[in-house]
Amino acid sequence: MADSIQNPSPEALFRFLIVSAVRALELQGYRRSDAVRDVAARAHPLGMVLKRVSERTIWRWLPAYEQDGLASLQRAPRQRVADSTVLPEDFLDYLRDERKKDRDASIPELIRRARLAGALHPRAAIDRTTVWRAMRRMGLETRRRKVPKEQDTRRFAYTERMQMLLADFKHFRAGADRYKRVALYLIDDATRYALLVKVATSEQAEVLLLAWAAILRQFGLMDAIYWDNGSAFKANDVIEVAGQLDVAAIRGTPGYAQGHGKIERFNQSLKARIVRSLDRAEHVDPDLGALDLLLDHDRELYNHLPHESLDGDTPHARFVGSQRPLRPIESEDWLADKFTISIKRRVSNDHVVRHGGKHWEVPRGHVGEKIRVYRRLLEADALYVAHSDRLVRLHLVDLAFNATSGRAKPPTAQSQPEQAPAKSASVLDFERTYASMLGPDGGFDDD
Repeated sequence: MADSIQNPSPEALFRFLIVSAVRALELQGYRRSDAVRDVAARAHPLGMVLKRVSERTIWRWLPAYEQDGLASLQRAPRQRVADSTVLPEDFLDYLRDERKKDRDASIPELIRRARLAGALHPRAAIDRTTVWRAMRRMGLETRRRKVPKEQDTRRFAYTERMQMLLADFKHFRAGADRYKRVALYLIDDATRYALLVKVATSEQAEVLLLAWAAILRQFGLMDAIYWDNGSAFKANDVIEVAGQLDVAAIRGTPGYAQGHGKIERFNQSLKARIVRSLDRAEHVDPDLGALDLLLDHDRELYNHLPHESLDGDTPHARFVGSQRPLRPIESEDWLADKFTISIKRRVSNDHVVRHGGKHWEVPRGHVGEKIRVYRRLLEADALYVAHSDRLVRLHLVDLAFNATSGRAKPPTAQSQPEQAPAKSASVLDFERTYASMLGPDGGFDDD
């Protein structure tokens, strides 16, 4: 038997264990065929997994080991080639030249071009995976360009207040019990002025819409608003309201991260100032109202701190000193209309529509119809339907009241008997045809 190799691979050692298992059974008196069958029926550890080996494979390893020892169980190294051993040399040359001319051509396209150019036989069977591997060995570029050419990813920075607002939710934990909280910040892009902060338990579209309305009441309209791909910003309600306000809605992407960078810098400053001190702090009240007051106080402090990107000015000084006039909203009714969106719902047989997992009673006369229901987003649980040129508010179904109102009442002594039905035309005709032959006095009329 030949000498063993130095530093055998884990695969060769695993094969040696299989061979050893067969030989151990043979030493116990097993026939080789029975030993091979028994070893093949069991799973054997290979690293962190268990692996089975077929009888055919074991029969191949046994004579190899008996002839050349452990070296025969080592996987034979494959010869390294610079390009390919199966693809024609003319085709490989064509790939090198064509790739320099067209960086983004796909591999199937290159194969078709090579056939037309005569570098590849028209009926040659070429697998595109083989071509890809050959291109990788030759050092040719095979990756796609993922950034769309039509996307505008130029850097931007607005110069005046309320041209763009940046919105973002900051996640943190508060209190000794580490309650999960999120803080919604709305920041002016040009001046870095933090207009508002609102604390909630999770990212919710309702929180964003109420905060947005508060900004509109206090500061007026903005030209655009920028947010990332958070769950609250993906809600269709937010996008629809932006369209009704005629405010450009910009969603940040990895390739369009100019506004996102400003938000992240603000988050770093926020964490350093206060957020890092809220986690596990026994003196911190995790109540939403208490955190609102605490973070709003910190917001005021931030607005009066010098800002490096503002050449040492404070966000408050830049915001107040901006020459761009604010654009106040027309009225509270106008704002409520802008934050009203409509949806279609089908009315059930018991005059009910379903929305948000709740049931709402609809005026009678709409059974089976699809009606338009209006949602007042600035009001909690507010649904309306149009009636006589005005919106009528719907109410939630009172299941407890319906269970006892006019349902399964026991009979009472004062209940009135049902009125007898009137005689039908058929009954009247029968009585006339078969009328009594006796007169009113009981006698018989000769006529």
